[in-house]
Amino acid sequence: MARRLRFNGTGSGGGSCPAIHEDLDTGEIIVHGPRLTDPASIAQLQHLDEDEIPIVVPRNTLIDFGPKERDSEPRILDPATFARLFENFQHSAWHLEMRRGYAVDQEEDTYAQFVRGEEPKWDMDAPWAHTILPKTQGGAYVGRVRIVDNPPTDGQQYLLAHAEYNAALGEEVRNMWREDAKRVNLPDEDFWIFDSHIVALCLFDDADVLTGAELITEPARVNQYNRLRDVAQHYATPSREFAARLKVKG
Repeated sequence: MARRLRFNGTGSGGGSCPAIHEDLDTGEIIVHGPRLTDPASIAQLQHLDEDEIPIVVPRNTLIDFGPKERDSEPRILDPATFARLFENFQHSAWHLEMRRGYAVDQEEDTYAQFVRGEEPKWDMDAPWAHTILPKTQGGAYVGRVRIVDNPPTDGQQYLLAHAEYNAALGEEVRNMWREDAKRVNLPDEDFWIFDSHIVALCLFDDADVLTGAELITEPARVNQYNRLRDVAQHYATPSREFAARLKVKG
């Protein structure tokens, strides 16, 4: 079925390309103009799929004829699409873990081992390891700040042990008491930041199952989450040190 397109304008001055059209039903923007053909320039483009064609559009054309307002509805990624963000990030991925437990942890054999009082046998051949280890070995940063209740929940106790596995994959894990998180005004939100310009606000149901993630790319909002990351990193304690203090305190 053909799209219903509206011609927004052209920057050529002669009624030709480059030009911008808008889909009246979906709000998607369609741009056409001269193709970028220089191999050296194309090699610099990130996330260019085989079926995509790079084109050149003057900045003023986008400013004059592009959309002036962002979508009012949040963009929700399903869990599978959210998972692909971990494959595509380039230099950093960071997580603020605010929840008292995660259903995905309880599905792991290592969780059952931990609950039984056994030493968990971490699987270096698991899908997460295959995704993250090449990233950190290639120089990318993966970090987390995990919020802990006083006393810690079973799920949080497990994650304190799980930090050993994270470290083996090259991740940096820090911890912070929930009361301290409230003191420095961290929000009660669980989110990932990818490459400092994409935020995925994790969504969970009442059973702690991840149902999706809200994708946030608006620069002003992303900057707010980057600031929260900096605050959490500054006040949190390296996980091994935090666990040692907790053990002595207990």
